[in-house]
Amino acid sequence: MGPHRDLFDEPFDEPDELRVVRADGELDLTTVPAFAQDLKEARRGTGRIFVVVDLLDVTFMDGSVLDPLSAAWEECRGRLGWVRVVHSRPGPLLVFRAAGLVERFPRYASVRDAWKGVLADRALERRAT
Repeated sequence: MGPHRDLFDEPFDEPDELRVVRADGELDLTTVPAFAQDLKEARRGTGRIFVVVDLLDVTFMDGSVLDPLSAAWEECRGRLGWVRVVHSRPGPLLVFRAAGLVERFPRYASVRDAWKGVLADRALERRAT
């Protein structure tokens, strides 16, 4: 977790910050507390915070992730920032769809695309041309 400024060409203007939270393996009732703590750490400080949650290496995810993700989304939005989620497996989409949160947490294909606001479907179309 933490700022990954080397991933991007664009300069960052303080206090606006990008923070990346990466998870792997299973996200369930037993592992979500650590994930929730990582999300809290990503929101430390003042000013606008932009958080990308990278779930590309998550093999299983249940609904227990929704509360910490939604708390992060609400706080970042209140600070004029955002939370965006990167994922490619069907599990996260199923969880977001079941909770009615697909619009709140649309899919991004990479951390770079999330930073730029390019949704996964649009990124695939752009790369195909």
